Amino acid sequence: MQNAISRRATLFVVCVAHFLMPFMMSAVGVSLPVMGREFDASAMQLGLVETTYVLSASIFLLAMGRLGDIHGRRRVFQYGLILFTLVGGMLSQAWSIESIIGLRFLQGMGGSMVMATTMAIVVSVFPPEERGRALGIAVASVYAGISCGPFFGGMLVSAFGWRSIFYLCIPFGTVAYLVSLAKFRGEWADAKGELFDWQGSLLYAGAILLLISGASNLDQGLWAWGLVGLGVTGLILFLLFEARIEYPVLNVGLLRRNRIFALSNLAALFNYAATFGVTFFLSLYLQYVKGMSPQQAGTLLIVQPIMQAFLSPFCGRLADRYPAARVATVGMLLCASGLGVAANLTEASSMAMIIATLAFLGVGFALFSSPNVSVIMGSVPPRYLGIASGLSSSMRTLGMMTSMTIITIIFSILMGGDPVTVETQGAFLASMRTALLVFCGLCVVGIFCSVGRFKGEPEMP
Repeated sequence: MQNAISRRATLFVVCVAHFLMPFMMSAVGVSLPVMGREFDASAMQLGLVETTYVLSASIFLLAMGRLGDIHGRRRVFQYGLILFTLVGGMLSQAWSIESIIGLRFLQGMGGSMVMATTMAIVVSVFPPEERGRALGIAVASVYAGISCGPFFGGMLVSAFGWRSIFYLCIPFGTVAYLVSLAKFRGEWADAKGELFDWQGSLLYAGAILLLISGASNLDQGLWAWGLVGLGVTGLILFLLFEARIEYPVLNVGLLRRNRIFALSNLAALFNYAATFGVTFFLSLYLQYVKGMSPQQAGTLLIVQPIMQAFLSPFCGRLADRYPAARVATVGMLLCASGLGVAANLTEASSMAMIIATLAFLGVGFALFSSPNVSVIMGSVPPRYLGIASGLSSSMRTLGMMTSMTIITIIFSILMGGDPVTVETQGAFLASMRTALLVFCGLCVVGIFCSVGRFKGEPEMP
C-alpha cells in the first residue's frame, strides 16, 4: 500500500510541476502588453521576457540532468521547485522590465532543474508495465498547462493585473514541494561518486547561447547568421570534447552505440521542429485572414492541446500494451498528414476544416509524445536516466527554436520584413503554406528515424 501511495504522490507532484512550468510560459505571453505599458518597455525587451526563460532552460537542462544522476534526482528536483517558486514570488514584486528579464533567467534555471529530472523520477518509481500510462499522464499535464495558460492568464490579467500570474507560483510550487518532502521515498543517484563535467557544461551553454541569440535575430542581418554558425560549431566541439572524457555531461556513446536512444531523440527533435510553429501560423491566420478577435482565435486554438491532454494517458497505456516505437510512429504519420492538410488552408477554408485539422494534429502528437518518451527512458541504464531526461527536454527546446528559425527565414524571403496586414494577406498565406510544407517534410524525416528503431534492442554502452 505504501508503494502505491508513494507512486500516486510522485505522479501528483510531477503533474503539478509539469502543469506549472508551461502554464507560466504561455500565461506570461498574454500579460506582455500590460506589462510593457506599465514599464514603458520596448518590443525587444518584451521579447526578452520570454526568450530569456527559454534560453536559460535550454542552457541548464543537460547539466541538471547529469547533476541529478550524481547527487540525487529528488534533491535537484526539490531545489528546482524552491528556486522556481521563490523567483515567481519575486517576479510578482518586480520593479522594472530589466528586473523581470533577470529574474526570468533564474526562473528558467529552476524550471530546468525540475524538467530535467521529472521523467527520470517517474521511470525510477514506476515498473515497466505501468510506465507508459504514468508518462502519458505526466505529458498530459504539460498540455493542460499550455492550453490553460492563455485562457486563465487572460482572465487573471484582466481582473487583477499581470502580477497575479506570478502569485500563482507560490501556492502551486509550495504544495508540490511539501508533498514531495513528505512522500518521496529514498533517493535516485545511480551515478553517485562520479565527477561532474564543468568544462563540457560551459561549452554547451556557450554554444546554445550563441545559437538561440542568433536564431532569434535572423532578420537583423549577417551578424545573426554568424552567431548561428558559431553556435553550431560550438555544439560540434562539445560533442568531440564529450567523446574524450571519462565522465561527460552527455555520454556520446549513448548516441553513437545505442541506436534506439539516438533515433528516438532525433525523432523528437524533428517532431517538435515540425509542429511547434503551427499554432503561431494559425493564430495569425485566424485573426488576419478569418477576422477573428484574439480571444476567439485563442479559444479555437486550444482544441489541439486539449486533444493532446485528453488522449495522452490513453496513448501511454497503448505504449504499455504494444511496442511504444510503433505507437509513436503512427502518431508521427498523423502529424505529417495534419500538416499536409494545414498547408492547404486558404481564405475560403471552413471552420469545420480548421477544427478538424487541429484535432487531427492533437491526436497525432498525443500518440507520438508519451510513447516516444517511454522509448527514450527505457533504452538507457538507470545511471543515465537524468542525462536521458535532460536530453529529451533539450530536443523539445531545440526543436521549438528550429521551428521559429524556419519561420523567420521564410518570412524574410517571402514577405521582406513587411507586417501581416490585409494588404499582405497573399504573401502571408504563401509563407504559411511554404513553412507548413517544410514542417511536413521534417515530420517525414522524423518518421524514417522512428521506423529505424523497429529492429533490434538498445546496445548499452
